[in-house]
Amino acid sequence: METRKKFAAKAFDISSNYDTAIFNFFNSNNIINSLKISSTSSLPLRYGENPHQSADFYGDLKKVISQIHGKQLSYNNLLDIDNAINLISEFKTAKPTFAILKHNNACGISTKQNLSLAYKSALMSDPISAFGGVLVCNAEVDLKTAKLLSKLFFEVLIAPKFNKNALEILKEKKNLIILKNTISKKEKLNYRSCLNGILVQQNDFKTDSKKNLKFVTQEIPNQKEIDDLIFASKICKHTKSNTIVLVKNFQLLGSGMGQSSRVNALENAIKKAKGFGFNLKNAVMASDAFFPFPDCVEIANKEGIKCVIQPGGSIKDNLSIDYCNKQKMKMVFTGIRHFKH
Repeated sequence: METRKKFAAKAFDISSNYDTAIFNFFNSNNIINSLKISSTSSLPLRYGENPHQSADFYGDLKKVISQIHGKQLSYNNLLDIDNAINLISEFKTAKPTFAILKHNNACGISTKQNLSLAYKSALMSDPISAFGGVLVCNAEVDLKTAKLLSKLFFEVLIAPKFNKNALEILKEKKNLIILKNTISKKEKLNYRSCLNGILVQQNDFKTDSKKNLKFVTQEIPNQKEIDDLIFASKICKHTKSNTIVLVKNFQLLGSGMGQSSRVNALENAIKKAKGFGFNLKNAVMASDAFFPFPDCVEIANKEGIKCVIQPGGSIKDNLSIDYCNKQKMKMVFTGIRHFKH
């Protein structure tokens, strides 16, 4: 009887997966409001969020990443890898960009003329949190960058390409997970378990650009400031809410994330930036959501931050605008909120 059950389960595993594929093909435009998910491919993970939790990944990882070297992936590795790839995808056409993530948030990111400079600049943002982090870049890892990377302990490195000699140096780290980023496009939908069901939403494909900026203050940002504002806003989009991001010269100086108060997020960002010796004068500030009060722009101004980007949309927007005008600060609205929970 048990053998028959086993064979029946195998048969229906194949047929149900086939039926699901057919349904999803004909329902690609969501004519019927029904969710069908099926996967016959599973990858056992080292463990779940904690060592006492077992975990598996269902899907085909080979379509998005290719593991070149290193130990077996864990649940936390995959979450960090997912966010790292999402973040670096914002900089696909940018100059060499390097990001360092820890617990799903960027602790360092920078865009420079070459990859080794971008890495050094990103590491300067927070050299402490970088330990054991996930590293990602948008350009080929060259020999010079690999030599710098060999001095740091980190879990994962993701890049679109690797120089042959650079790879030899990186492979000296026995357990280092080296991944080639082969993703071509992001999935349309995002799934998340919630209570006794599944939340489904469209992925956030909106990326802030100069085109959607609304200049709301008397003082207008120059091109260099606009570039930094867009850079900061992209980081904000992929950081846990509430978040405030501080940037100067395409380098993350400090961020406050996952705070219940936006003021606390800003205070944390300032404390972190100062703790690593950064001067905040002429830095820019980005917020993932609007300011209900002028307190954040007041705090920023006292630190020498004169340029701000935020979605706008508060019934009290005028309070922040009025303060900025009085202090000759510059502020732009994007009209797009980027909450991340």
